[in-house]
Amino acid sequence: MINIAIDGPSGAGKSTVAKALAKELHFVYVDTGAMYRSIGLYTRGAGVALASVNAETVVPLLAHITVSLAYAEDGSQHVYLNGEDVSAAIRENEISLYASAVSKIPEVRAHLLSLQREMAQKHNVIMDGRDIGTVILPDAQLKIFLFASAAARARRRTDELHERGQAADYETILAEINARDEQDRTRDIAPAVPADDAVKMDNSDMTIEENVAAIRALLVQRNLI
Repeated sequence: MINIAIDGPSGAGKSTVAKALAKELHFVYVDTGAMYRSIGLYTRGAGVALASVNAETVVPLLAHITVSLAYAEDGSQHVYLNGEDVSAAIRENEISLYASAVSKIPEVRAHLLSLQREMAQKHNVIMDGRDIGTVILPDAQLKIFLFASAAARARRRTDELHERGQAADYETILAEINARDEQDRTRDIAPAVPADDAVKMDNSDMTIEENVAAIRALLVQRNLI
């Protein structure tokens, strides 16, 4: 199976690019971040404050959590938490911080690792996250580390929320992105850093179409498609 790993910081457009590329190539898209967001959503719903997220408060919850992915006829991915479609709920800004916090917990990562690797063994996949190329799929044939400036990512997120009709403050979102970056970069468990053999790609000034075309060109160059 052909496995493509796309890593990078929050808001770099990993999911958007991965979805578009997967649709074009007829690969299975696996959004690992959505899995962590689902556990973060459940954790918040269980009454755990963000500052109190740790192994002691979260590990006992795992026995009550089932996360699964399903795909609609149009190819869109839906995320289910205990049978409930939470695809929209997990995209709240606060859930991003919960996702980062729970992803530091080794037991949470182990809870999801087997599911992620099983998908890659059975399908041609494009998987995005923070440590796909370094931990989840270390043998992926192509690894991309996608990044953009914090300002560019905050601007995109603000525009996205406004398009959904939600209130959004650019400065608040910028501060949240910087906080998330620091958490992801410095955590002890699977920090968000490029794999040694990853192709680093700055998409601050690229459109989605340009970004997809750039990755497709790499796949052609390596005779993977």
